[in-house]
Amino acid sequence: MKVLCGIGGSDDSFRALDRTVERAAVADDDLTIAVVENPDSSTDPADVIDRAEEAVADAGIEAEVRHVDGDPGSRLVEIAEREAFDEIVLGGGHTSPMGKITIGPIAEFVLLNAKTSVTLVR
Repeated sequence: MKVLCGIGGSDDSFRALDRTVERAAVADDDLTIAVVENPDSSTDPADVIDRAEEAVADAGIEAEVRHVDGDPGSRLVEIAEREAFDEIVLGGGHTSPMGKITIGPIAEFVLLNAKTSVTLVR
């Protein structure tokens, strides 16, 4: 399976990264990790790239790690369509005190606009 994992430096995105890398190691997925600019994260994109490359190396798999400029949600959807990915994996989603799931603007955009399957890791 051809998988695009979008991360932006939040704890949720690192959780998604770890689960996606673990799955890719077992399922032999063709994995690409897209590091996006997340305005809600204070983590430097260079540190996010380092963390992604470390996770890939620790798992002993081959995966492309790339920095993606522009609007995060639209760029992830565009890349997934243009490069024929089977799935987009994102971190996000919190349960509110009322029991409803709330998601951030990047995940919401991808969920509403992607033509491919989207997995949201919580």
